[in-house]
Amino acid sequence: MKAKNLLLVVDGIINLALGILMVFFPNQMIQAFDLPKADNNFYINILGAVLFGIGIALLLERFSNQLHMSGLGIAGAIAINIFGSGTLIAWLLFGNLNLSLGGSILLWNIAAIVLGVAIIEIFSRSWNEDE
Repeated sequence: MKAKNLLLVVDGIINLALGILMVFFPNQMIQAFDLPKADNNFYINILGAVLFGIGIALLLERFSNQLHMSGLGIAGAIAINIFGSGTLIAWLLFGNLNLSLGGSILLWNIAAIVLGVAIIEIFSRSWNEDE
């Protein structure tokens, strides 16, 4: 399997899993990881839905030849991962979030994983491969 295809599948599965957890189990996610509480689950549900959609787009791109449709390419995934992790890091550094240790550890790990995936995708140079 080409590096590009493997990265699309792994990135897609990560986004799908996070999206499902945030859409269907928002209260448990907030509780389990001591994330900041809001008046309702609107923001965590929206984030979950966006992540789920990105996951579907990545998998559509991976299987575009078989499905005869295009999804999100690896260059788009790099952009999403860099801006998403960058925004999260900025909030963690400057947002005065008042997080518990568990919430802080989870969010720093998510930022590191997402940024790490972007860096791997960039250095793989699979974003400019011809199919």
